[in-house]
Amino acid sequence: MAAAAAEAASRRLGAALRGISGAWYGRHMAAAERAIRTRLPLVDLVLEVRDARVPASSAFEPLRRRSPLEPDGRQVVVLNKADLADPSETEKWMTYMEKQRTCPCITVNSHSRESIKELLNAVRSRIREIKRGESDCTGTVLLVGIPNVGKSAIVNAMHQIGRIGAAEKGKLKHAIVSSHPGETRDISGYKVASHPNIYVLDTPGVLSPRFANDDSGPRLALTGAIKGSLLDEYDIAQFLLAVVNSREEYRRWENLNGAGDTNSNDNANTSRSHSKKRQYVSDHTQDFIVKAVRQVLLETISSFKGDLGKEDELRRLVDCQFVSLQEAFKVSTESSEDVGKSIALKLLNLYRTGRLGHYTLDHVPDVS
Repeated sequence: MAAAAAEAASRRLGAALRGISGAWYGRHMAAAERAIRTRLPLVDLVLEVRDARVPASSAFEPLRRRSPLEPDGRQVVVLNKADLADPSETEKWMTYMEKQRTCPCITVNSHSRESIKELLNAVRSRIREIKRGESDCTGTVLLVGIPNVGKSAIVNAMHQIGRIGAAEKGKLKHAIVSSHPGETRDISGYKVASHPNIYVLDTPGVLSPRFANDDSGPRLALTGAIKGSLLDEYDIAQFLLAVVNSREEYRRWENLNGAGDTNSNDNANTSRSHSKKRQYVSDHTQDFIVKAVRQVLLETISSFKGDLGKEDELRRLVDCQFVSLQEAFKVSTESSEDVGKSIALKLLNLYRTGRLGHYTLDHVPDVS
């Protein structure tokens, strides 16, 4: 099966990660973990943010290593980036986690106002339960997670919405939000609600020096939790294409409309917008380039005559796709940059922003 060959690509990337084991765990991350451990017993509620595409791999290891005297009763798991994951797989994960864990689990899209409101309401309800219904109390929430799962985006959205409803407005603060892991270096507090007063502490991402299993590392590298400078982006993109080639998502691209997205406007609106706005070939996120990339992947997979269940055959297809993607991304061979790296970076960016489909990389364990 193609999935077995994709696992071989994962093992190759995993071997590269073992070669740099712990390189991402610097002094600032060790200091952040110590600071988080110090605050864990002092807060009322812990929000553990995970990436919905990798619900198991993105677990926050310091919480697993807590003392038996620290119960899960004041913990909530937040599966962020649910808009980038496979909805059916997310539903399975929610069912599984609710059966396996004693703490609640909620899915979130940090860019959706309604989704953040639901999270805020869940936090308010939980704090009221903990404080036994007191209305004028103060609740503290610790937001924890590995790098690049969207903690700062969540706290910014909660702070903005909570500030609007707060009796005293105060100054709007902003946590640093970046697509690169490790941007948050300090613990900062944000007021997100009044009556009861609720403060959320945003913390730096902490990724343990060792992974729970051999599959976690490559999946975290693909979702962007590990700094790209530590690995060859070309190797990560090869793993991505192995995943794409082994799934059925590409079949949905056969019915693409003129704009390149299934949720685009009708052809009349598209033509009108194209007449007003120039298409820049250097911007690989524009719809017409995304459509070309999808078309290349669709055609190369559909026309491939080899056996995708064999590792060497899958690698041959991936190599062909890189060649074809050079034209789709408008990457010039005369560029001073490494052509393969340039294609890989653009491809990884499209995946991480959901433009190549919704892939959940962690499989729900079979408990039967």
